[in-house]
Amino acid sequence: MIESRGLRFQYDSGFEALRGVDFRLEAGQSMALLGPNGSGKTTFLLHLNGVLRGEGELKVCGLPVEPRHYVAIRRKVGFLFQDPEDQLFLPSILEDVCFGPLQTGLKQAEAEARAKAVLEQVGIRGGWDRPPYHLSGGEKQRVALAGILAVQPEILVLDEPTTHLDPPARRHLLELLQSLPQAKLVVTHDTAFARALCPRASFFEQGQVLAEGPTDEIVQRFNWAI
Repeated sequence: MIESRGLRFQYDSGFEALRGVDFRLEAGQSMALLGPNGSGKTTFLLHLNGVLRGEGELKVCGLPVEPRHYVAIRRKVGFLFQDPEDQLFLPSILEDVCFGPLQTGLKQAEAEARAKAVLEQVGIRGGWDRPPYHLSGGEKQRVALAGILAVQPEILVLDEPTTHLDPPARRHLLELLQSLPQAKLVVTHDTAFARALCPRASFFEQGQVLAEGPTDEIVQRFNWAI
């Protein structure tokens, strides 16, 4: 689903954020990306849909990540941001979740039917005319995830998904993600969440993948219990 070889990237400031990243994510696999701040995890994620372009090889769902494939790749990779408010921008829940399917060419009735189905799937049942800003943090996260699922991606990419969640909302998100068939790539400092969701982990440090293996082993090896 994702394969990189020798991926390198340097910001305009001269900071070398990625220094030869070799990485692989298989279909249906859930992988945690662990490591300190500034180790290159988020920079790596931003390469997956072409927001950043470095040197080396990178393929997503078999497609080289380059401009001619951006539209196709961005439909295959769904990003859930750390703060769901960054993804919710329309007047109602239903409109927000319909936005993605409409952009792919679905008609209004088809988009609404798909949006309602994924809202039910994530546990938002009814009240779809409410403004998203009236929701709790956990509900906003679920609506943002519904908006991603409505486009039917093959890979879910989550950047610190539990940061703004209380324990009940965190448990609900974990159970929901465990039920989804998509491959998942999760950047998190929440090692308990990573252990529960992701059988395997990669550890980033100074722009490189230092190790990859079972999540428990990676956490213990690098003493990464936070």
